[in-house]
Amino acid sequence: MNEETMQLDFDKMGGLVPAIIQDDVTQKVLMLGFMNEEALRKTLETGRVTFFSRTKGRLWTKGEESGHFLLVKSVQKDCDNDTLLVKATPCGPVCHTGADTCFGETNSNDMAFITYLQDFIERRKTEMPEGSYTTLLFNSGINRMAQKVGEEAVETVIEATNGSDDRLIYEASDLLYHLIVLLTSKGYRIEDLARELKKRHK
Repeated sequence: MNEETMQLDFDKMGGLVPAIIQDDVTQKVLMLGFMNEEALRKTLETGRVTFFSRTKGRLWTKGEESGHFLLVKSVQKDCDNDTLLVKATPCGPVCHTGADTCFGETNSNDMAFITYLQDFIERRKTEMPEGSYTTLLFNSGINRMAQKVGEEAVETVIEATNGSDDRLIYEASDLLYHLIVLLTSKGYRIEDLARELKKRHK
């Protein structure tokens, strides 16, 4: 999104708008800063989150000293046109204390990786790079992909009944990966399964 399409109300807070920074993958809120029009413009142009520092009285690109930049993935405004939500990828700890976030939280969400994995698999389906196992699966056709899900399911059952816990986790991970590939080939996502389970839970 470019600056012109945002039509932000910078006047409400004397030329500034709050900018909430959220990790694009984990969805954790990383920090809050303020942007003026120039900071927003630089953020959009460089792809690195830049604030207007009220204490320094100047533009400040997060990470300009530490190297822990925030790489912009998306920028959107709120319903009142006076607050920004910036989704970004952090290049290291975000807080000056060395913490992952300015709120003292650990920036991790293992479940969010499943969504990231499907996004990655969807890119593989579009790009079909040579030498990729996922590309090989897509090229093998729906029957082979479905067969792989069955094979991995059997191996998961074997490890659950007669194997080790480590091997159970390993084979169940293979099962989930191949299931996501199969779903992707049919135009579905793992979130579709989550919605179905949520509906049943009610």
